Formats: sequence, structure tokens, C-alpha cells
Amino acid sequence: MLKIEHAYWLIALFLAGAAWLNLRDRRWSHAAFWLVLAGLIGGGGYVTRASANHGGLPAQLAGVGVIALAVLSPRMKRRHLVERDAAAREVDAKRLGHRLFGPALLIPLVTLLVALFGSYTVVGDWHLFDKTRTTLTGLALACVVALVAALRVTRARPADGLSEGRRLLDTLGWAALLPLTLAALGGVFAATGVGAAVSDLVRMLIPVQSALACVVAYGLGMVLFTMIMGNAFAAFPVLTAGVGLPLLVQAHGANPAILGSLGMLTGYCGTLFTPMAANFNIVPVALLELPNQNDVIRAQWKTGALLLVVNLALMYVLVFRF
Repeated sequence: MLKIEHAYWLIALFLAGAAWLNLRDRRWSHAAFWLVLAGLIGGGGYVTRASANHGGLPAQLAGVGVIALAVLSPRMKRRHLVERDAAAREVDAKRLGHRLFGPALLIPLVTLLVALFGSYTVVGDWHLFDKTRTTLTGLALACVVALVAALRVTRARPADGLSEGRRLLDTLGWAALLPLTLAALGGVFAATGVGAAVSDLVRMLIPVQSALACVVAYGLGMVLFTMIMGNAFAAFPVLTAGVGLPLLVQAHGANPAILGSLGMLTGYCGTLFTPMAANFNIVPVALLELPNQNDVIRAQWKTGALLLVVNLALMYVLVFRF
């Protein structure tokens, strides 16, 4: 059975490869950072099991690893890594044409197919995919399939994939971890009762008997928390537990499926407004070498504001009618 742990091991192997390349180039901080991260990701399952059996010492070691990442991150100075000659890349681009999009499009296609049909791929009593993590496992498999397809289309060597992946990782630096940490932050907030606190605050500020007021509070709350946390995945459990479920679904009978999908989409409007969403708004600045750190936000905030108004209207119209 393909499990999500197998994907973690592949990620850890890739990170270890990036660490090795940095070690050869004497980029000590980068090498140490990716190597520690490889250990944390590859050994996560072992830490969980060992903590339950041996009093938590391995979990403490994982905490030391996280502290090490925080210490190493300021030392990861960003510098330009040598790429292929621009003329050679242009020749390849003209030769390959639109075939370059094929491997990228395989990622959503394979992920969707596994998500839809993965639970039915059974040989006897043996399931090919873990039924509890079908989508994530499908995404991991899709990335591997896309890599193989890209190597075939471009006629590149597997080592080129590692080299270019390492170049992209080093360009992003520690910011590559922000989506992971921000998504985990939402779970932490929900587990510590922030959702209940938000619910109490909203009940004090708005007339909860008004469905419109609750919709606006939920939508704007998703935007505000997304701007603070940098990711709608982090805001969703907090606002849905604090406002969406008790005030809209239970009190006003809103459709939870429509509310959840539009609520998440509304939260992503906040992503367009905030530098905390580093993977969307700061990383592209670094990759494109733009002169101002806020250039991406300046280009998209009007679109985000328009989408926010449209999403709030759709939420109010649809969640109580279906």
C-alpha cells in the first residue's frame, strides 16, 4: 500500500540531496538547514511511535531540530546560483514548445484520478492507496509521475532535476517552510480554544439573529485571520469552529458544504492582501527579483477586494437556499 509516509521519505531524500550539493559547494548553513529538515520530515513517523513508547525523548529531539532550523535560517544568505546559458535555454524552449506544459498538467490530473478512484484500486484484500489519505498520496504520486514525464520530454538526466530543485530551494530559503508552519498554526489555534474565543467575541459585536450579519462576520473574519496567519488553511478551522458552525450552520441552517467551500475561497482573498502569505506574495518577488517587496500585493489587491464582495454575496445567496 502506498502511504503518505512514503511521500515524506521521498521529500527527505530530496532534501538530503540538496544538502549534499550545498555541502560540496561549502554552503554550510544551507547544507545544515536542509539536512536537519530532511531528518525531521523523514523521521516524523518514528518520532511519533517512539514518543508513545519511550517517554517523549525523541519528540524532544525533534524540538531541538526545529530550534536548529530557527538558528540556521538567518544565516542562509540568498545569492544567485549559476543557471544554464540563457541562449541554450531559449533553444530548448523553442524545440519543446507547448510540450513543456504536459508534465505540469499531469500533477492535478493524476491527483484527481487517485482522489476519485484510488479507494477502488483493490487487488484481493490489498489496497493500492491508503483510504484515509488518498488525495495526499495521489499528489505525491503525481509529482513523481510528472518528474519522470519531464525527464522524458526534456531528455534531461535525473541529476538535473536534483540540481534545479536545489537551486529553487536555495532561492526560496527558509521561506519554503512557511506554508507548512502556517497551516499547522491553524490546527494549534483550534486545539487551544481560539475558535471558542472568537465565537464569544463575535456574539458580543454583531446581532447573531441576523443571517446577513453572521455571513459578513464569517467572511471578513476569514479574510482578517488569513492576513494575520498568512494562509486560509490556518484561518479555516478557527473561524469555522467559532462562527461558521455555531452561528450559520446550527443557528441559521446554512448548507455546510457550500459554506465551507465559499468560506475557504473568501479566506484566499485575504491571501492577496498580506505579506504574511510569503509563498504567494514574497517568494515570487525573490524569484522574479522585483525591486519592491510589496509589488505583487500592489498588483492584485484590487482583484482581491472585488472577489471578496462577490464571495460574500454568493455566500449569502447560496448557503440558505440549497
